[in-house]
Amino acid sequence: MKLNLRQTVIDFLKARQEERFKARQIALWMFENHREACEEKRRNSQQDLRDDAMLIQQLVAEIGANRPEIQKKEPRIRTTEGRPRLYYFATEASYDEVLRPIHIEPAKDGNKEPAKASLTEHDLYPLLCRYLHAEFGLYPKRIDEKRSSNRNGPKGNIWLFPDIVAMEDLGAEWHKDIRDCVRHYGDPRCRLWSFEVKLKLNRSNVREAWFQTVSNSSWANQGYLVAAEVEGADTMKELRLLAAAHGIGLIVLDVEDPTEGSEIRIPARERTEVDWDACNRLAEENPDFRDFIRNVRQFHQTDDVKRGDWDLPADES
Repeated sequence: MKLNLRQTVIDFLKARQEERFKARQIALWMFENHREACEEKRRNSQQDLRDDAMLIQQLVAEIGANRPEIQKKEPRIRTTEGRPRLYYFATEASYDEVLRPIHIEPAKDGNKEPAKASLTEHDLYPLLCRYLHAEFGLYPKRIDEKRSSNRNGPKGNIWLFPDIVAMEDLGAEWHKDIRDCVRHYGDPRCRLWSFEVKLKLNRSNVREAWFQTVSNSSWANQGYLVAAEVEGADTMKELRLLAAAHGIGLIVLDVEDPTEGSEIRIPARERTEVDWDACNRLAEENPDFRDFIRNVRQFHQTDDVKRGDWDLPADES
């Protein structure tokens, strides 16, 4: 039994008109009430979903990623502004009702909601890629620094490579004639982004993490430090001071609901030009970055994006 995620979300909200729900609330209901289909999804997934918490997290992520298609299929499905988004089925009644939390029947075995699985920094990479594509339409690619050359010694490439890079198609919504005209005049057709990822930022590591991001993201149009957790008001104060001086932005990644709960806390200061000398250094040292540059070049030549060349989330709906 295959889980039809989009239709399940529509049916769930339609049966509870005007009630607001987080994507995680919907995913938990889906896990409890469509267990057989969820288990089938677990077995067929290419991702490691052995842990119940990771399966629920995957459902949350897919609800967010499928939001545009859900709303296209049923225009009365709405979401609120702000983070996290709240989903609801709109009627002619007021849209300002207070959120009424969903009541989730306990599983037959009496288990409560599965505990959050412990995450590593590497676990954050696909979550960030999903958020970047869903929220900004970016085409992300993972850069594995372990694949880099060691010809400059064990510390010759320290703080050289970001964790994730991405390309933004500036003309995705343009008419073909406009895209052709821009190409003819040689104006930029894309914007390049760079991301350094950390599990947690606090007062003891914030400056090191920030200047690592400054070092490995200075080549891009926009550079961001990404963290799953920022600990303490003093840490945020320090981050704002550093951002004002160096132009790097901050994204706080919601690991339970990356597409709906993540947000830019500090916008990056855009650089109008890419530092191609720095890009050349990265490309000489790392095959993943060379592939990234080839993908960007192909986009400029053909005005086409091949999904297989990028680390995009699979559409498992």
